[in-house]
Amino acid sequence: MVRRVVASITISLLFIVMPIVCVDSKAGFLDKALETYKKGVNSPLTKSVGANSITDSELIAGFKQALELGTRKAVELASRPGGFLDNPEIRIPLPGKLQTAADMLRRFGLGSQADAFEKSMNQAAEKAAIEAFPVFSDAVKEMTFDDARKLWKGGDTSITEYFKKKTFETLYAKFKPVVHGSVEQVGVTQRYNSLVSNPAVKSVVGNTNLDLDHYVTNKTLEGLFKLLAQQEKEIRSNPAARTTDLLKKVFGR
Repeated sequence: MVRRVVASITISLLFIVMPIVCVDSKAGFLDKALETYKKGVNSPLTKSVGANSITDSELIAGFKQALELGTRKAVELASRPGGFLDNPEIRIPLPGKLQTAADMLRRFGLGSQADAFEKSMNQAAEKAAIEAFPVFSDAVKEMTFDDARKLWKGGDTSITEYFKKKTFETLYAKFKPVVHGSVEQVGVTQRYNSLVSNPAVKSVVGNTNLDLDHYVTNKTLEGLFKLLAQQEKEIRSNPAARTTDLLKKVFGR
């Protein structure tokens, strides 16, 4: 009789406890599942966009493709005749005090030397620009992004700005010899010497010792990056500029 009572009590307790255990177990499982889901959504490796997803590897590949296409177009625009000279946004001006002297000379109808020097610098930049694509292309292939999501959602030119910050010094070192060859070919140095030897110019600039290679290299790269930024902005804002499936996927959101 006692055994039957004990057994009955035990069975009753099991019916009471088991649902609680099951509920706790399910609750724990759901908590873990929800946590896993949240981690997946917030993970830098994947982002759900409708039925599709974009991984960081796709973002990086898309960024590199955008940079390659952008640099190709930028080089094409900059290297054509008048690419620098006729584009007020990237035209290379006379440096520093020489600009002041040139303005003074022009007022007296003696600006031909200043004009010739300025034109030669821009022509040197145009000739050098055509050699820039392989230098840029190599830098694009070697680059990595630590913060793909931030760049993806950044401003209209955030990728170009990141690329410039990471590669400018390397590109400068590789590109300067190319610019030097163009400077010599076009005769920039001779026109510079002719300009600064003018007594009227000397009275303004004194014994200025301009590093022509540095000045033209720096201005050429700045011009190319400005054109590249314009191309990135175009890809981000104009669907027609996204000429590949990858660009459409990455920048079409």
